[in-house]
Amino acid sequence: MHETSELLLCHLHGDLFELSVEMGFDSIKFIDAFMRSRCAADLDMDFNRLHWMGERYLMEELIEELGDKLVPGEQYSKDAMFWIGYTYRYWHFLTGESSKEISKQASGDKMIRVYPAYHTFTNMDLAVELLKEEAAERAARKKRTDVIKGEFMADLIPAMRRR
Repeated sequence: MHETSELLLCHLHGDLFELSVEMGFDSIKFIDAFMRSRCAADLDMDFNRLHWMGERYLMEELIEELGDKLVPGEQYSKDAMFWIGYTYRYWHFLTGESSKEISKQASGDKMIRVYPAYHTFTNMDLAVELLKEEAAERAARKKRTDVIKGEFMADLIPAMRRR
């Protein structure tokens, strides 16, 4: 069980993501820019002035920081964006991982793909656990592929030199 203050910050994060839809920002670009922003890093801290600000103030901070990275475009539903924002902040509190690290494991594109099933979970820990498992599996597949490519190139280069 998380503290009330942590759950309030999860809601704030969800409200901020929902506000991005109201403001007409492209959802994927908003998510990717936000999760790598100074503002997100500040929210990752145990104590920061941003914890006590509302979503509109946070959006002003983001617009000031990110400027031209927040552009109009395709938008997800408000419900989906709230869930994505809430889940990212919950994930941070559950694992202590930074927003930047979390977004490497579960991009906005990944989050919208799992939203139809995962947003129905009553246990947010399960959603985070599944997302982390999927990220680990993707990383393992990539590593295996890189090893195979490396072995192929190691065999190919000498063969090409013999010609």
